Amino acid sequence: MVIRHVGVWSVARLYGALSASMGLIFGGIVALISLAGGAAGFAHNADSPSGPLAMMFGVGAIVFLPVFYGILGLCAGAIGAALYNVFAGMLGGIELDIQQ
Repeated sequence: MVIRHVGVWSVARLYGALSASMGLIFGGIVALISLAGGAAGFAHNADSPSGPLAMMFGVGAIVFLPVFYGILGLCAGAIGAALYNVFAGMLGGIELDIQQ
């Protein structure tokens, strides 16, 4: 069995969803680090606005990074699937050996 063609939109959707989930994980990590850093900065100098600002940045990362990674993954998946279709037409695609 040889995969000669893939659906560009189906690959793009799948890759976009995978990238968005990775963005959610990275956003959570950035949020935790920012919250800890902001709390430490606020505890050190309560008059400085940088502590709450850093905490807000961390919470914003949970929203921004999944959206950003999802859009980037959608575009990369579409380009990758389209390029696969072009090269599979020239080179023959991926050969699979499936045992039943």
